Amino acid sequence: MISKYTNGVEIKSTRKGIGLSRMNKGRKTTFEERIEIAQYTIANDLDYQKSMEKYDVSYSQVYAWVRKYKSGGEEALKDNRGRNKPAEELDDHERLKLRIKELEARNEYLEMENALSKKLAEIRRRHTR
Repeated sequence: MISKYTNGVEIKSTRKGIGLSRMNKGRKTTFEERIEIAQYTIANDLDYQKSMEKYDVSYSQVYAWVRKYKSGGEEALKDNRGRNKPAEELDDHERLKLRIKELEARNEYLEMENALSKKLAEIRRRHTR
């Protein structure tokens, strides 16, 4: 199929194997490793390929870490997925939004509890007849 598409011409890399990124899944890295990888890449004139091979991570990971490190420093490399900000870091608007969300959840719970109590009372009333 590919040879039909390219009329039998073999496709070759234009860079002769230099800079080709193998699509590996990468691996889990620690906060300290991400800092080290970003610093290593910057120190080596942004040679992402060299960093990929040395640390066995993907090109996109290295590129993203370097970009984050340059824009936000070491703190930007922390993995904050799934965590909320501590209450001390919230501004007034965020704190109020959080309070509203808590109250809405509490209200929903109480409404459900009230509906369940009514249903239970109805069932008891039917059985006492």
